Amino acid sequence: MPHRFRKVASPYRLPRPTALLLASITLAMFFVTAGAPTPLLPIYEAQWHFATWLLTLAFGIYAIGMLGALLVVGSLSDHIGRRPVLIGSLALELVATIVFLTAPSIAWIVTARGLQGIATGAATSAFSAAIIDLAPEARKSFAAVITSMAPVGGLAAGALLAGFTAQFVEHAATLIWTVLILVMALGTVLSFFIPETVVRKPGAIASLTPKIAVPETARRHFTVAIFALTGAWMTAALFIGLMPTILGAVFHHQGAFESGATSFIEPAIATITTLLAGRVRPNHLVIPAGIGVVLGAGLVIAGIATAMLPVLWIGGVIGGFGFGATLSATIRSLTPQAELHERAELFAAIYVVAYLAFGVPAIVAGLFVTNLGITTIAIVFGSIIAITAGIGVAGNLHLRHAEGSRTAAR
Repeated sequence: MPHRFRKVASPYRLPRPTALLLASITLAMFFVTAGAPTPLLPIYEAQWHFATWLLTLAFGIYAIGMLGALLVVGSLSDHIGRRPVLIGSLALELVATIVFLTAPSIAWIVTARGLQGIATGAATSAFSAAIIDLAPEARKSFAAVITSMAPVGGLAAGALLAGFTAQFVEHAATLIWTVLILVMALGTVLSFFIPETVVRKPGAIASLTPKIAVPETARRHFTVAIFALTGAWMTAALFIGLMPTILGAVFHHQGAFESGATSFIEPAIATITTLLAGRVRPNHLVIPAGIGVVLGAGLVIAGIATAMLPVLWIGGVIGGFGFGATLSATIRSLTPQAELHERAELFAAIYVVAYLAFGVPAIVAGLFVTNLGITTIAIVFGSIIAITAGIGVAGNLHLRHAEGSRTAAR
């Protein structure tokens, strides 16, 4: 018989509303910590004089680590409980921030980013589930909104705050990582007092086998969604991963605050859009979302080609709308097409597309940046975004026409 956690109230457990607030803030802090290196990487480059491609490797390895953790331990908390995974992910994130603080070279930064990705991937699943578990029944939908906003919102806030600190504070990296170490240490301690919300069940080892499946009823829409998601997440990678290098090489802006603020624009608008998009039906949102990604990429290309930074910023705003709307529309349109027992594997498939698009193109771009130059790389990168998102728009229009024809024929 499986062991059951205690259900009685304990003086050593936080009240559920307090635990819900703590879990929500902590999940966001994982992504704030992930966004913090964006404006700091050019500072490290100036100090250590390493090849530019290592900047994109340091960015991309985070996404790959996160994807791997999501696939391997994404359902582990369903078997061993939420709290052990929460504590473990926080402890690993604490180790990563310590490595950032003490790093003597870019190799250590890359290592820290990999650890950070693994910790964030493990935390994303467990914290998201815990937040929904802890929320009262009437607030479950709002809790789901919190979990969807935390990644892009945290990345945006981390880039902006780190950029501001690096611009105006001496020894900013030391201050930033020291503060984040304290935050993660406090979070690790407090997570011991979050009430457990699930019952242990067998199958923990088997759950570590990555499982990706798309229900047959959702496959046509998922095939189209691949292109929309790829374009949207590549837009995020362009702003969060490549923008510091673009600003320095194309616009000759070396300030950390400018880097952080420019990187902030796209994910910040995406966060706001994700919050507001829940009021719009997915089938009404998906095509404007894809068009937003295409137009945003076009303006970013124009801004880089003409060295006009305001044009690039406008592209970030429009692309951010497209990213947030695509994320919301994709998840809300695909989820109803899967049975309850199929949804975990469907979400795994969505995340595979998202984080491969977020990490791999940035790494590939870094490999060619020395020979082709960042301007050419950025224009090619933006063009691929526009093409893939455009295919997604065309695919959704075709699906809408085909479904309309089938409805009319009945």
